[in-house]
Amino acid sequence: MSKVVPFTYDGISMAITSQFGYHSTALEVVDGIELTGRNAFVTGGGSGIGIETVRALATAGAHVSVALRTPGQGESLLANLGSALESRITLIAMDLADLESVRAVSASYVEGGRPLHILINNAGVMATPQGATKQGYELQFGTNHLGHFVLTQGLLPALRASGGARVVALSSSAHRRSDVDLEDPNFAHRPYDKWASYGQSKTANALFAVELTKRYSADGIFANAVMPGGIMTGLQKHMPIEEQRAAGFIDDDGNPNAMFKNAAQGASTSTWAATGQELHNVGGLYLENCQEAGPMDPAKPFLGVMPYALDSAHAHNVWEMTESLLRP
Repeated sequence: MSKVVPFTYDGISMAITSQFGYHSTALEVVDGIELTGRNAFVTGGGSGIGIETVRALATAGAHVSVALRTPGQGESLLANLGSALESRITLIAMDLADLESVRAVSASYVEGGRPLHILINNAGVMATPQGATKQGYELQFGTNHLGHFVLTQGLLPALRASGGARVVALSSSAHRRSDVDLEDPNFAHRPYDKWASYGQSKTANALFAVELTKRYSADGIFANAVMPGGIMTGLQKHMPIEEQRAAGFIDDDGNPNAMFKNAAQGASTSTWAATGQELHNVGGLYLENCQEAGPMDPAKPFLGVMPYALDSAHAHNVWEMTESLLRP
């Protein structure tokens, strides 16, 4: 079973911590870690923090399968990583907003017979105009949650075969904006709000880690959710400049908020979740700044986790609703 409360001392729960923190980089996290002979799979590895996540895992010796939406991202990724790491990278075309594409990729990986030790569900979209996936699901929920749900399910045989696998689900502090609406996750009967939609999908990502661990920890599969921090990447492309200023992402001159991380720092918690010894056989947690997060404090809205994003019964219900949505 998952260790949702991993440590106690005199009956007092203690959060998991590490030597790393807010400013740590992904390469610092893997310094001294040996991943030779291990296989990793990273979605959205061709841009933003995905590149730095792939770089760290490959530098530590892992062979990394990188799922990309466009071929151009692959060319850019390989050029960014350099020839020394190129032999450790496999590029895979996959569109999370098309479940046929996702199922084909997972089936191909499993047929290849390679175990999978690390799965990082990193890709995502944010604050998009109302839209739909190829199969008709609301775009943000369909991409961020359903796409990764189907991918992980399809890769279960490879995860089991590893003899001990870690799944990392990228969430966000924006999960505070919305719980998962079990009755109408696709905004079919309620007004669409791009931030409620994004928040719902990020809550679903966190709950996915809780329930995946509960269901598959006996198979050696443990999952944790990660809040990477504020980073200026392509994720903001659907936010007009005026909205970015109003949100405090940039100043009047277009400079990023000084509190934001760079991509290498933003990839550190995902990398720690995938490799840190502190998280061996531990799952169902929400992590930030290379630590286990505490409860969200209204005075610090970009830190911590809302209770509903870790609720075990709720996680079960969201999983059941998800399976119901995906049935033909």
